[in-house]
Amino acid sequence: MRSARKAPGELDEEGLVRLVAKGDRAAFEELYRRTSPWLAVRLRRRCADEQIVAEVMQETYLAVWRAAGAFAGAAVGGTAVGWLWTIAARRLVDAFRRRAHHAEPPPAAASCPLAPAAEEEALAASVGGDVGDALRRLAPELRQVLQAMVLDGLTVRETSVLLGVPEGTVKTRARRARIAMRKALA
Repeated sequence: MRSARKAPGELDEEGLVRLVAKGDRAAFEELYRRTSPWLAVRLRRRCADEQIVAEVMQETYLAVWRAAGAFAGAAVGGTAVGWLWTIAARRLVDAFRRRAHHAEPPPAAASCPLAPAAEEEALAASVGGDVGDALRRLAPELRQVLQAMVLDGLTVRETSVLLGVPEGTVKTRARRARIAMRKALA
């Protein structure tokens, strides 16, 4: 007895990626409909420039369309949304590098005091009290790892890709951050 093929709306994200790999446009549209809102939110947490976010979204979904066949999925312990976020994080890093390469700061920028980053303000608003104070006192590279892994729920691999550092460095920074947080909160 042949099983009926499920409609894209009935599949999980991994099933949708498998259909996208076969060129199924409806599956791609369903994957986009499901994942684009949270992906945009996560990208906006990392970048306040809407133009960059829009470019990264477009590049990400173009990469998904082109490379869906390369998705290994659960066979290597991955998920479709994790794979999608990894692509987006890489595209965001690339966009930052392109902008940094082509942009020159205005001469007056050196004398202007730096305003806190939007992420810092959001972190201060969401994590208060002693924990928030301890987080703000962490070195920026340690705070970035904690934010990515704890607040954003990324894996070591995803954090590594996002921050552009080796996985071992992510693990070391996470350990150092936890030790520093324990000392600060003791």
